[in-house]
Amino acid sequence: MGMFLGIDAAASGLTAERLRTDVISNNIANANTTRTREGGAYKRRYVVFQPRQKGSGDNFESFMHRATHKLRAGDGVRAVRIEENKDPGPLVYDPGHPDANADGYVERPNVNIVAEMVDMITASRAYEANAASITAAKGMASKALEMATK
Repeated sequence: MGMFLGIDAAASGLTAERLRTDVISNNIANANTTRTREGGAYKRRYVVFQPRQKGSGDNFESFMHRATHKLRAGDGVRAVRIEENKDPGPLVYDPGHPDANADGYVERPNVNIVAEMVDMITASRAYEANAASITAAKGMASKALEMATK
């Protein structure tokens, strides 16, 4: 119902930010990985989000919902994919390293720890904001029920 739309949107934000935090943690954990299964240095990954739209199926009801409501604020967000940053990592001269090329250079991961920590703080704050939104919506629903029973 309409009363729970805010909770639903905030819950989608919680799920999205948790995934984002997991991906950022993986980037930080692999900041020094010069050899992966795919070959080469680890490449930074990031989550791509898009607004969630209710009624995204192919049936008539979904079509009518999309036609009458379009994309409204409050529908939430969803993660659509995790992409890899294809930018090359910095080359460091280390001829004794097992992954050094013929010239003695090793490609390091394209992970910037400072940028990842900033992203982690941003994701954490967004998670907290969504959790606070759910708490506020629960409080409003509780007060509404309390007023209705008086």
